Amino acid sequence: MSPYELSLAIGATGMVVMAARGLGHHTGSASHGGSHAGHASLHHGGQAGHLPHAAKLDGKLLSLLSPRVIFSFLVGFGATGILAASALSGPVLAAAAAAGGVGFERWIVAPIWNFLFRFESRAALTLESAVYDEARAVTDFDAEGQGLIAVDLDGQVVQLLGTLRPEDRSTGVKVRTGGRVRIEEVDPRRNRCVVSFLGE
Repeated sequence: MSPYELSLAIGATGMVVMAARGLGHHTGSASHGGSHAGHASLHHGGQAGHLPHAAKLDGKLLSLLSPRVIFSFLVGFGATGILAASALSGPVLAAAAAAGGVGFERWIVAPIWNFLFRFESRAALTLESAVYDEARAVTDFDAEGQGLIAVDLDGQVVQLLGTLRPEDRSTGVKVRTGGRVRIEEVDPRRNRCVVSFLGE
């Protein structure tokens, strides 16, 4: 078996295994989780949009080492090498096969992959993802510092019981309907949260 036939066999097998095991969905979930982590870091005062140059470079290098890129390159490399073997040989054939691998990944597999991801449903955000988000009071808070609040979760307005944090209650803060609060802690099982007062 020639190196090109071996490359084609390995690449094709890898892509079939990826499809069978649903690695594409796993990657999508990881990307979503990463975006949420960046969202949380912004609330902590970080600047997720301004990554160090080295971090961006590392991200690009890691993307080149993804299974999809490697296996699709091997398929293109092997197929081009086999098809061009009758006209080329030696280093010229290897260079042509490498170009074929890059082209197959970039111009065929990547567009199809991205197109399919457009139709992949995003994981629904949970209440835990609302921590440090701003919400609005739906009712006046009572004497115990409790009232209904509304928060936007991925376009869906969710209401839950908010309890003013002890620090704000001790200063006599009064939360009125429409007041702005920040979610500090969440109890998803009881549909409750602890909030801090931001202002009217």
